[in-house]
Amino acid sequence: MRNTRRPLAVLLTKVVMGTALAASLSGCFGLIVGAGVAGAVSTVDRRTLGAQTEDKSITVKAELEMRKVTNGAGNINVTSFNRRVLLTGEVRDEAMKQAAEREVRAIANVVSVINELQISGMSSYTSRSSDALITTKVKTSLVDMKTVSAISFKVTTERGVVYLMGLVTPREGNIAADVAKGVSGVTRVVKIFEYISEEDARVRQNSPAQASLD
Repeated sequence: MRNTRRPLAVLLTKVVMGTALAASLSGCFGLIVGAGVAGAVSTVDRRTLGAQTEDKSITVKAELEMRKVTNGAGNINVTSFNRRVLLTGEVRDEAMKQAAEREVRAIANVVSVINELQISGMSSYTSRSSDALITTKVKTSLVDMKTVSAISFKVTTERGVVYLMGLVTPREGNIAADVAKGVSGVTRVVKIFEYISEEDARVRQNSPAQASLD
């Protein structure tokens, strides 16, 4: 009998790529891609359940505020990980960029804001689709790596720039950055990690209280 099984990475790429490209209509690339890959590989998250819940709440509140800030004149993507918020996308001017950061900082439980907003016209559908594909490839490549926990990383791509977040060891962070740099279409990799020790990583990985809510 012929072996009809395909490598895990191939299956993940096909499934997640389809989901990510469909989600591009609403701009939810990072959320869909991250949840799809992570859920297929592991249910363990190094964040506490409290932090995961707060990240979801922060994201919802921030996205609502960003719609008010832009009023259709910008495109702001929100990524929250362990109460740290990354803002990416395009805004009309410096005033809008600062207003976005100010509103997010005012949200309860936000620890810090990384403002990577660009002052420019809004990216095209083609650009967003390309970013979604890059995010998928990076996540799939991390799944293939046996020396890191793929679910420990949050991957966001904006105009070819890959932003990596996560609770990781320096070793894992370097591996992930190298993996991302090797993906076609990536122009730059930005590391926004919270570093932990190897021992802490083992403890968090084995904690049943941190099953992923994603």
